[in-house]
Amino acid sequence: MTDHTTTAAPGETTAAGFEAYDSRPWLKHYTGLSKPNLDALPYKNFGDMVSQASREYAQQPAFTTMLPTGTSGTLTFAEVEQLTDQFAAYLRFELGLAKGDRVAIQSPNCLAYPIFLFGAAKAGCVIVNLNPLYTPPEIEHALTDSGAKLLLMIDMFADKLATVIPKSQVQTVLITSVADFFPPLRKFIVKTVQRLKKMIPEVPVPARPFTEAIKLGAKHLNGGRALPRDDVSLDDLLALQYTGGTTGRPKGAMLTHRNLVSNVAQSYNNLQNILQDNRTTLTPLPMYHIFALGVSGVVYSVGGHNVLIPSPRPISNLRPAFEKFKFAFMPGVNTLFIGLLNEEWFRANPPRELTPVAGGTALQDAVAERWKQVTGRRIYQGYGLTETSPIVTSTPIDSPEKPGTIGIPFADTYVRIVDDEGRPVPVGERGELVVKGPQVMKGYWQQPEATAEVLKDGWFSTGDIAVMDEDGFFYIVDRKKDMVIVSGFNVYPTEVEDVLVKHPGVLEAGVIGVPDEATGEAVRAYVVKRDPSLTEEALREHCRQYLTGYKVPKQFIFRDELPKTPVGKVLRKELRQEALQELGAS
Repeated sequence: MTDHTTTAAPGETTAAGFEAYDSRPWLKHYTGLSKPNLDALPYKNFGDMVSQASREYAQQPAFTTMLPTGTSGTLTFAEVEQLTDQFAAYLRFELGLAKGDRVAIQSPNCLAYPIFLFGAAKAGCVIVNLNPLYTPPEIEHALTDSGAKLLLMIDMFADKLATVIPKSQVQTVLITSVADFFPPLRKFIVKTVQRLKKMIPEVPVPARPFTEAIKLGAKHLNGGRALPRDDVSLDDLLALQYTGGTTGRPKGAMLTHRNLVSNVAQSYNNLQNILQDNRTTLTPLPMYHIFALGVSGVVYSVGGHNVLIPSPRPISNLRPAFEKFKFAFMPGVNTLFIGLLNEEWFRANPPRELTPVAGGTALQDAVAERWKQVTGRRIYQGYGLTETSPIVTSTPIDSPEKPGTIGIPFADTYVRIVDDEGRPVPVGERGELVVKGPQVMKGYWQQPEATAEVLKDGWFSTGDIAVMDEDGFFYIVDRKKDMVIVSGFNVYPTEVEDVLVKHPGVLEAGVIGVPDEATGEAVRAYVVKRDPSLTEEALREHCRQYLTGYKVPKQFIFRDELPKTPVGKVLRKELRQEALQELGAS
């Protein structure tokens, strides 16, 4: 790996003031880590990474889906390789999709998810991950913006397809189930229970079972057709991961094969000390979230067994997995750790070998301390964004305990703290965190202006306010953007405000985030009524029609007017200050 220990970032000259960051004081904490050679990654593309791991660990378990009842299904590495090849063949030969065509998936964690992801990567298609709880307007935006030609949908939410598909470019719909690829008897039992509980609606559009698509792909391979494994490069697009901002609707972050593969190598560099003899990992976070998606790539690349939980709510859904397996590693968010600590069965038999890593949202110090008291283990914290594939910093496993830290930058990652003019601030002072490294996205899909706002000379402006201590450890102290983070999921005020003002009884609205013990932050809406008879419940019900649950405001405050700029823009900053004063007083 190129040594940048005392020089400026590649292609730059060290400017006065940047030395504190470009000398990378965090490098002294890399002792004992075998840093990945990111200048010469050993893979042609993400699919090649999958295939190499599949061959090396062929007979070992790769993925298990564990249901709340304890019923489960497992695929070995060899089975994953075969099924993903078959799906890639279906995409390329049966459907005639080309490299760069977008394909979308909307599903909770299940065995179909890695088959779709890895197979699409092998086919050179671009993956579009969608939250299965998205409302039809949210699905429609992602599908139309990406131009996806195929959608794999979980059967439980298939009724959403009726209004969405006619407005999109989707030509092929595939339907999957959480029990797909389970042994026949277990699959039959699960689907029977689902039908009895009326959990599976009728599919309102022409669609094909995902398992049937796999069989069609197998016919092409058995007929002698071979996948073009060398026509996808590391710099080709791998995923459009939708995120957003304080203005406009969610944007597709363009992540390349190099972005994801580099971050896999960087992540394992930090995790290698805990993923030794035992590499069994629990993944309760959804794979459509960039954090869990990245972790899944890491675990697979080193032969780990990844146990997928379709839904961690209620938290008791995790109990069968903890009772059956001894986990070495688990990615989580603050609310997940709180939920587990509140479960009597978890406290009675805490996992003593488990190393958890927090991400997605800030880990509360009180939660970290309580976790250590119950389990005897630390929670290590990382930091990243959708635009950085995702991880930028992480706490080294053998580092000293520093409450509140997000750790140190990954290998070959540059991080600076700058002021509003882009000038470095002294060590220990606050400023905006900017990042440069192989994991930084290519840009936003079809949005050059938005890309130019956040990417300058390869440096990505995160919008987060941070501070670096003299040891090179970083801390997030505030956010420059108005984004609200609820249980690790991004909520964008403009999107919620747009939904609120659609109600005929609303004149105007302003949305902010306020502290919340359960979710880190909660969405609060300030509303000026047009109709005096408008109620909080009516407004909440209206929001539920357009927004995923975590985006629906938890609190509604009715006002006669909202603070605004001279040109009429709602001043969220004043609303936040008012809310914090109110909460402080209470």
